[in-house]
Parts: sequence; C-alpha cells; structure tokens
Amino acid sequence: MSIAIIDPSAGISGDMTLGALVALGAPATWLAQLPDRLGLVGVKVSIRDVRRAAVGCRQIEFAIPEQPHGRHVGELVTLVERAPVSAWVKERAIRAFRLIGEAEGQVHGMPAERVHLHEVGAVDAVLDIVGSIEGFELLGVDAIYHRPVALGNGWVEAAHGRLPVPAPATALLLEGLEVTAAGPVEGEATTPTGAALLRVLSDGPPPARWRLVRSGWGAGTRDPHQYPNALRILLAEPAAEAGQVIVLVTDIDDLSPEYLEPLRQAVLAAGALDVQTWPVQMKKGRTGFRCEVVVEDARVDAVTAALFRHSTTAGVRRAHVERVTLPRRQVTVRLGGDVQVRVKVLETATGALPRVKPEYEDVLAAAQALGQAPLEVARAAQRSAETLIANAKE
Repeated sequence: MSIAIIDPSAGISGDMTLGALVALGAPATWLAQLPDRLGLVGVKVSIRDVRRAAVGCRQIEFAIPEQPHGRHVGELVTLVERAPVSAWVKERAIRAFRLIGEAEGQVHGMPAERVHLHEVGAVDAVLDIVGSIEGFELLGVDAIYHRPVALGNGWVEAAHGRLPVPAPATALLLEGLEVTAAGPVEGEATTPTGAALLRVLSDGPPPARWRLVRSGWGAGTRDPHQYPNALRILLAEPAAEAGQVIVLVTDIDDLSPEYLEPLRQAVLAAGALDVQTWPVQMKKGRTGFRCEVVVEDARVDAVTAALFRHSTTAGVRRAHVERVTLPRRQVTVRLGGDVQVRVKVLETATGALPRVKPEYEDVLAAAQALGQAPLEVARAAQRSAETLIANAKE
C-alpha cells in the first residue's frame, strides 16, 4: 500500500501540487500532453528545476494564449465531465469545482454554477485540478493525508480590493481542516484551488507511523530567502508494526447471503483494512451472519456508513484494540513486456527470508494479458520478487 502525505507548511496551490507530483515521478510527457487531452488548445507547459531557499524543486508554469472570455463554474464542470480521465479523477475534479463555486457564490451572493472565473484563471484552474488529481492516480497512491495547512499572514490583493488572509472563499473551503497561522509566510499561502484539492483528496491527518519512501517539492511563484516557498509531498508505506485500530462488529439475520460479497466490497472500498463474515446462531433460533471489520480511526465513520448502507443491520459495535503486524513493503516485478505485478513483502525475524505474496488483482490482470493461468502468474511473480530481494541484499 502506498500513501501520500501532503505537507502544506508553506501553503498549497495547484501549480505547487503539480510540481511536487512531477518531482515524485509523474511523467513530464503526461503533463505536457494534458492541455490537448482536455481540449485546451494552444496551452504550453513549462517544467523547470528551481531552488527555493536552497531546496531543489520543480516549478510548473502554463503559457495560456489569450482567451475570448471567462467561464462559469458550470461550464468547467461540463468540460471535466467530458474529459478522457478515469471515474476516480472525474468525480473528485467535479467536486472540487463545485466546492469552489459554492464558496465563491456564498461570498458574492450568487448560485455556484454562475460563479465566473476570468479568462486565464479558468484554464489554469482546470489544468491544476484535473492534473493534480490524475497525478496522484498515476503515482499509484492508495490513500492521501495532509498535515496542518499554513494560512499565511497579512493581506492579499483581489479583484475588488485588499482582503485579509485567508481570503473569504479560501476560509470557507478550509472549514473542517486543521490549519495553522504560524510560520514565516507573508501574504496568501493557500489558494482556493489548493484548499479545494485538500478537501477532495485528503482523508485527514496522517497515521502515527509510516515508512518514508521518497519526497518531492513543488515550487511556488515567489522566492523569499527566509523559507522555501514550496509544497512538499511525501510518499510512504504504512509502518504498522504496532498500533491502535478499531474493530466494528454487527450481526445480521435478515440479509440474503448473496449480498454478503457486495457488502464486503463496499466496506473495503470505504477504507477497511480487513473484513470477515461467518455464520452465527441468533435469537429465536434464526441463522444469521456476523460481520467483523478492522479499520483505522480516520476511516471508521466512512466504513460504518457503508455497513449501514449495504446491509440490513440496525446497529454496529465498536471496540479499540491493539494490533501487531510484521513490517511490510511493496515491490513491483515485470513479467514480460509491460505487464507488471505488485508483490507484498513481509519482513520476518532478523536473518530470515521475507515472505512475499503477489497482489491478487494484479495477478488476475497479468494472467489475462499474458494468456496464462493465474496460479502460474502468481508463482512467476513470487520467484521474481524473491530474486529481486536477494539481489538487493548482495
């Protein structure tokens, strides 16, 4: 499992997010082709290596030709609905624009769909929002968290005069998120686009323990000397050798067994770490099922809601428990051509060989692509992973 931790200690904007994602490995060719994919003709993408307070960063700039007119938020939502992106990207991008429209509309007293973005700003917002969300998808991130968001200090220049930081629409978008006014940033640190991205991408504060894999910095436009005006994104793996989790339990006696699998899938999609069901004898001699779910605290409300929505239960029991697990990481092996399989690696006692287990969904996809039996693919992936690990130790 791969997680991303957004560190907006100097604020966050769309271009800073894109820069950090490219620094982490999102392909530059993908970003260069993004405007044409979205039907934004004539837009050129510049990717530069820069420094912010001696820290190496990637800076993203869009050269946007003169536009005949601005666009309303409703038009931008329609553009995203037609975009050739995944359902995961599309749903979050549309939600981000609607959040921006609702915030700006509340400030200016108009419907969200009628909020107007000026000519260049509208194109820039589409590229920032769609690109940032798709960038996380390209990096294969399974969960996204964020640290407290820097607001900045002082005043910001707006179309209708000077406004205190955070600007009114940004403040509305940041409602419910942990923020900080501390830090050296003068002026606006977090933009409405950056705040909207956090709202649609982040699951909240990061877990207590994690194993850092790599980090990337995305530069902001300003270049103060006293601090790096940049967004840092950390890619990590969960390090859950020991930690608190929550166990959710419910007993169900009026649900047809054929709906247990959709229930299991829905609970996992909501963020559960594990889910089990087994038959139980309930009151009045009725046969039922017990569903037991393991979940981290940050996802407990979402998983509980999934249990209520996808089953007939009337109540769910919660218990905090201690969980001890082996340290784990992930490697990727190639099985001919472009076919790749992720393999989970569990570290055992010192000196012992780690345990490896290919990811089931990857095995099925590789088996279909290669025309082989899934068991054959799983064995080949396991051998390749064991060889890769052994070579790395030499």
